[in-house]
Amino acid sequence: MTIQTVATTPFAGQRPGTSGLRKKVTEFQQPGYLENFVEAIFLSLGDCNGRTVVLGGDGRYFNRDAIQTILHMAAAHGVARMLVGQGGILSTPAVSCVIRKHGAFGGIVLSASHNPGGPDGDFGIKYNIENGGPAPEKITEAIFARTQALSSYRISDAPPVNLDEIGTTTLDGMQVEVIDPVLDYAELMGRLFDFDAIRALFGRGFRMKFDGMGAVSGPYAKAIIEGVLGAPGGTVINGEPLEDFGGHHPDPNPVNAAELIALMNGPDAPDFGAASDGDGDRNMIVGRGIAVTPSDSLAIIAANATLAPGYAAGIKGIARSMPTSMAADRVAEALGIACYETPTGWKYFGNLMDAGMVTLCGEESYGTGSSHVREKDGLWAVLFWLNMLAASGKSVEQLVSEHWARFGRNYYSRHDYEAVDALAADATMTALRDKLPTLAGQTLGEYRVALGDDFVYTDPVDHSVASRQGVRIIMTDGSRIVFRLSGTGTEGATVRLYLERYEADPARHHLDTQEALSSLVAIAESVSELRQRTGRQQPSVVT
Repeated sequence: MTIQTVATTPFAGQRPGTSGLRKKVTEFQQPGYLENFVEAIFLSLGDCNGRTVVLGGDGRYFNRDAIQTILHMAAAHGVARMLVGQGGILSTPAVSCVIRKHGAFGGIVLSASHNPGGPDGDFGIKYNIENGGPAPEKITEAIFARTQALSSYRISDAPPVNLDEIGTTTLDGMQVEVIDPVLDYAELMGRLFDFDAIRALFGRGFRMKFDGMGAVSGPYAKAIIEGVLGAPGGTVINGEPLEDFGGHHPDPNPVNAAELIALMNGPDAPDFGAASDGDGDRNMIVGRGIAVTPSDSLAIIAANATLAPGYAAGIKGIARSMPTSMAADRVAEALGIACYETPTGWKYFGNLMDAGMVTLCGEESYGTGSSHVREKDGLWAVLFWLNMLAASGKSVEQLVSEHWARFGRNYYSRHDYEAVDALAADATMTALRDKLPTLAGQTLGEYRVALGDDFVYTDPVDHSVASRQGVRIIMTDGSRIVFRLSGTGTEGATVRLYLERYEADPARHHLDTQEALSSLVAIAESVSELRQRTGRQQPSVVT
């Protein structure tokens, strides 16, 4: 067994986005493509001697092959110890948990999150730093710079590692420890939530369905919800991680989790429904006949945080991404704590959590989490809701209605225009930015514009600046229209349109969401000329 130095040439387009490098599986399968990016990671990290690195992924197609490549390259770069999930499986929040518990130097996450899987689907890779969170831009840019200057990569020619047997082996002098992917994570959850109260809830006949969507959270939900908490077998559906997610589009929203939504709207609906995505970091919360928006979920968790033992002392602050609704802001104001508005991307929450400034974080794209790890965490959010239901004795519908009655309702929706021609998408955003200086003071439909801008964020901890983070049109009554390009797709561009209107009157808290936002939709389409510029007459997905 020797360390090989293999000649290579750079590949174009290996700049990581907000969630690492995501491309089609076929692109990653090109000879040297994955190896180049992994080489750039290790070169950017510097001296790896004596270091521990965590490795795992969501089980999608190419996951096992990629893990073998990374292990053999890690050995070639002098890494002392690799912690790998059994079968190559580790959810994204579990990677963060393991990094933090074991004091690892960092971790490599293999996932394209909620993007489709399979041989013709997507694949992704990202590096998480020692706090367990996604690498900041200075590191991802250093990795990209390395990819553009490579002439060779190093790799061991040792035989493959057995990923299916828990235990420790040696690979060219590097210790490889295959670990139970659930154990450390489940232990952490047991410290945060009142598992006895949740067990008692199930003991009283409480019924639930958790949709794993053929993705990574299935084993975690089975082990914790059905195993530790005693929910009946069959509570978890679509619970086996599959290379193609069983044909599911593993994005937990009412469109893609149609099976769960139909069940929760049916005549014999369970008391509670939930779903998680490809790599386990997103969640959807569903009651009988009601899908809770991620923005409302964050706000309701914040308002009821002290019901969970791990948060009994209260929360220090809340952070939300700019496109996420302002429902959490109202809770923060009532609690007398700060609420921070950041760009989209979980990495922006890391500094705030490390500085002890926030406890809870959330994004409108079905991501909710807290300072227990440095990633959003789908199953954590589900367990928090179970804790609230057990402690309060109320239903999902009661918790939501009572929250709106106290704080008012933020009607909110996102319209996605997916796989749009990239040039058309860029032209749409450019035209919007050109209009910004003239928008303030204009009357648009029934609204008057207070502010039109391109969101700029200054980190209150390190004072770094992130600009061009989304075009905002804010009305005098606080209603908002936001446009931004998504960085998570692999084909064309995705234009996201976000719409929000606040309603204080309880008598108007049960309108149809799209009806309540219809006038804002008309203004957004008129100002942006979205249909004409993209050729799309309607969004691909409305959530």
